Amino acid sequence: MSAIVVVHGIGKQYTGSNSLHGSVSAALLDGLHRAGVTEVKPDNVRVAFYGHLFRSPGTAPTKGDLAYTHRDVTEPFEIDLLLRWWAEAHRIEPDRVPPLAATGTSKATTPQTVQRALYALSRSRFLARAADRFLIGILKQLRLYLTTPNVRERVQAEIAAAVTADTRVIVGHSLGSIVAYEALCAHPEWPIHTFVTLGSPLGIPNLVFERLLPEPQLGRGSWPGNVRAWTNLCDRHDVVALNKRLAPLFNDGENVVRDVLIDNGWQAHAIEPHLTAAETGEVISEGLRMAP
Repeated sequence: MSAIVVVHGIGKQYTGSNSLHGSVSAALLDGLHRAGVTEVKPDNVRVAFYGHLFRSPGTAPTKGDLAYTHRDVTEPFEIDLLLRWWAEAHRIEPDRVPPLAATGTSKATTPQTVQRALYALSRSRFLARAADRFLIGILKQLRLYLTTPNVRERVQAEIAAAVTADTRVIVGHSLGSIVAYEALCAHPEWPIHTFVTLGSPLGIPNLVFERLLPEPQLGRGSWPGNVRAWTNLCDRHDVVALNKRLAPLFNDGENVVRDVLIDNGWQAHAIEPHLTAAETGEVISEGLRMAP
């Protein structure tokens, strides 16, 4: 019985559902233990895996990621989002990350612009221990999912295959929060009543929010399916979660998103510290106790 389904984020194309299950379920159970719940077992957790759909046949990985450089960032979507993340990193950590204006950078789509943005972000707490190819990989997978119908359909099929009649809580991390949101909207018949988003880019205007399915109306996104409780958790240093408050964007007059800030240390965006947080454990615990 998989009462909890976790939808992973970006950069998992060289792993699999079984590979991820160990670390994800362990972290989730730790969060539940901190919330006083000890009866949930690893078998109660399932990872809905779609990362293989972003793996290029015949391409050799470099330490788990494609060997992207700044010259691979040429799509306007990717450059726009990269510059927004740079601006957010400066807003959060002005003492570490320089502002766009200070470098003379414009929004011209040049390799130099991208290189300056990646350098600036590398000075942030968010990316202090990550390589450029990690951030570029995020940009590319997010764009592919939101702009390529065939990719979107195949990813959605993987999530649908993981949900069962026993599923009550769905947890979406990073891109997985977008994937899970759209799956819930597409399947109001599912018995899932608790939705948990972690480090979510759902609220990024123009590039993400307006591209969601179903399309938002009058600046408000659809309430997802049969969900009765939606909690959005993120670290204040998380650049990917550009808009850290989803409540103004997703409510149906009766239901509204509960936004919660947590502290993930130097791993602001990683899934494991999100799951081990007591705040996350409490939210999932509440979902498991909720009547069907």
